[in-house]
Amino acid sequence: MPPSSDAIEISAFAALTLGIMVFFLGAKLTDTFGFLRKYSIPEPVSGGLLAAVVALMVVYVTGREVAYDLAARDFLLVYFFTTIGLNARVSDLLRGGPILAVLLVLTIGYMVIQNLVGVAGAVMFGLEPQAGVLLGTASLIGGHGTAIAWGPTVQGDYGVPGAAELGIASATIGLIMASVVGGPIAKFLIDRHKLSAEGTGSGEDETGLPDVVPDVVSEIKDEDPERYEITQTLFMRSILWIHLSIIIGYTVNETLIELGLKLPLFVPCLMSAILVANVVPALFPKKTFYARSKATDLISQFSLSVFLSMSLMSMELWTLASSAGVLTVTMVLQAIAATAFIVLVVFRAMGKSYFAAVISSGFAGFTLGATPTAIANMTAVTNRYGPSPLAFIVLPLISAFFVDIANAVMIKWFLTMW
Repeated sequence: MPPSSDAIEISAFAALTLGIMVFFLGAKLTDTFGFLRKYSIPEPVSGGLLAAVVALMVVYVTGREVAYDLAARDFLLVYFFTTIGLNARVSDLLRGGPILAVLLVLTIGYMVIQNLVGVAGAVMFGLEPQAGVLLGTASLIGGHGTAIAWGPTVQGDYGVPGAAELGIASATIGLIMASVVGGPIAKFLIDRHKLSAEGTGSGEDETGLPDVVPDVVSEIKDEDPERYEITQTLFMRSILWIHLSIIIGYTVNETLIELGLKLPLFVPCLMSAILVANVVPALFPKKTFYARSKATDLISQFSLSVFLSMSLMSMELWTLASSAGVLTVTMVLQAIAATAFIVLVVFRAMGKSYFAAVISSGFAGFTLGATPTAIANMTAVTNRYGPSPLAFIVLPLISAFFVDIANAVMIKWFLTMW
């Protein structure tokens, strides 16, 4: 039965608490069912999907929607990307520049493919070609926010009824696909090519390219062993640096809005954190920059895990029924296209190494879902098979910064070309 307007409202505090509980539910499921560990399905994904199904059952039993206040989730996203920035080094980014450039080209190329698949699905079911962007990059690479932003434009300017709902439904399915295909893709590549975190066996490092980046963890231990520990002082210092970076990022974001450039808040916070992480040590070389520490990593893991748990548990699965046909066919095609592109193109272009396999799981995560999903995929893979530091530096810059800009141009282009 269709849900009524009398929604069951979950407050921000309760939603945050449920997000933590959902993570532990996912951890229990992972411990219980071996295939979740085998295919590196992140704990927030398994727990979040089960919680979303429970919410769907509540809707159909009571006829009332379940509405979460996700203010805390959105703040956790800012926290997470700020910690990513604080752990980044410009020297590493410069040495990884060729990889960054190649991955950006691959991403833009795939965005064209994703929109073409979306257009084909739309036309197949009698919709206007412009609806294809809502079955493509506006919803998948762009996520729920971009789908909501472009839905009214597609509906009003191109006569696509229910465009916003179609975009939201596509983004919801995309998030599920991104969460469940990344791990299996990495496992397939690692097993098939007999890869390991130690390298490819050819004398090269994990990227398949010589002398790209050192092991970040080893550097931390060598520079200051205490920084690899978690103490109250180090934890509070990390929190302070995170907040200072967010303040700078928020100020920059307000300035950009006044100039007419609107970006997600986490993007300027990510960039400000990178700036802080590299300028402060340069200005005070005799002082240890404690933001790049194990405590920061712990905060990052907490923010990511709870964010993803909340994102998946709050999915409105009951919105999928109205467009079941076009969604089912198109999303299956999108999953096939993504898997083929990753295995045949991305993995090879990234060097056919362990690093390439980890990046492949992340590429699936953000091209079908969102950057946090990509990081969760890579975290699950590296927790099982071993570290890959460069993957966690390169991919967020592509998926959280460059892609948003490229996607805006791509969507406008596809809307006007038909």
